[in-house]
Amino acid sequence: MNVPVNSSYYMVEVEARRERVPQVRRIVAAHLRYWRLENHIGPMCRGVDELMLNVLEHTGDDKRCVVELWWNGKNLIAAVADYDRRMPRLLGPTRGGLARIAAMSDGWGACGTPDGKLVWFSRRVKALDREPLAWSKPAPFLQEAKRAPESPSLVPAGPPLTSLDDVEEPDRELVEAVPAAARLARQRA
Repeated sequence: MNVPVNSSYYMVEVEARRERVPQVRRIVAAHLRYWRLENHIGPMCRGVDELMLNVLEHTGDDKRCVVELWWNGKNLIAAVADYDRRMPRLLGPTRGGLARIAAMSDGWGACGTPDGKLVWFSRRVKALDREPLAWSKPAPFLQEAKRAPESPSLVPAGPPLTSLDDVEEPDRELVEAVPAAARLARQRA
């Protein structure tokens, strides 16, 4: 079940299986691109992969998990919740998945939930770590194509004209001043 709540939070519930890990990695990468956080795709995907593999290897029969991403403008947080109440242990600085998560993140933790546990990690994001998706200034030819008209419309508002017979005598001179092509374009619009 995918639940996009708003532009800075995403949650997906999946069953932890080896073939699902690459799919979740692509989902995480897509959201980080959407949030313009391309520089963090590698570490965040590796961390989520590690947490999902921990669910696969260390939980009981229920392999369902919930993967969440938060972006609050300064911190990028990923969390994986599962339905096993056994808390994870940091085995040492060189052993285990949590050691790798601790090495690549600014902070991590685990807490119990009513249904199991939640393991999370975060990365601090500096302004320079964000990459724009597009140029901030449009190309010159686009600016020229969208120029505002130099003079206001000369045709009075109302239903489109089909012939000059529909125009009252005082307005006829005004309508005749508008080129025929412009009148046709306005009739079609």
